[in-house]
Amino acid sequence: MPATPETPKTAEPGDTHDIGPDASLLIVDDDTAFLRRLARAMETRGFSVETAETVAEGIAKSKANPPKHAVVDLRLTDGSGLDVIEAIRQRREDTRIIVLTGYGNIATAVTAVKLGALDYLAKPADADEIYAALTQRPGERAELPENPMSADRVRWEHIQRVYEMCERNVSETARRLNMHRRTLQRILAKRAPK
Repeated sequence: MPATPETPKTAEPGDTHDIGPDASLLIVDDDTAFLRRLARAMETRGFSVETAETVAEGIAKSKANPPKHAVVDLRLTDGSGLDVIEAIRQRREDTRIIVLTGYGNIATAVTAVKLGALDYLAKPADADEIYAALTQRPGERAELPENPMSADRVRWEHIQRVYEMCERNVSETARRLNMHRRTLQRILAKRAPK
């Protein structure tokens, strides 16, 4: 049975993954229930957690107290989590940032990594996955997926890449893809296929 965000796991001194001396963690997510569960789970693993539910709140907290670790949802009610990543990077370059999203795609993953994110996890990610990503050592590599992307996922990735190239302009993206605007909006509103 997969772990859930509330599954406690305490870090042992001999673990291959350690938090380090600065255990500050900022979690930015607009799903309140998930945010609370993840915050509790990360506290049981030794982090000192602060939470935010909006881009504005995330930016304010990262400016007031730049964290050593951050978990940022990509799509928030008031904008993009990429803005929070930029704000964190302006204050602190050594922050270990993980991007979470239910609308995962390669184009935004690349943008997040260019802005300084360490890893990119698709929701629903559990606390163990997030903890491992936050504490991985430099040079460690994530495991390769067992199965290649489905044809639906490849199509989704292409649409997302064009959408990012068009600076998230739906009309321009639809024009370039030779697709009806409403069809594109429906595709963009759905979660990424497996």
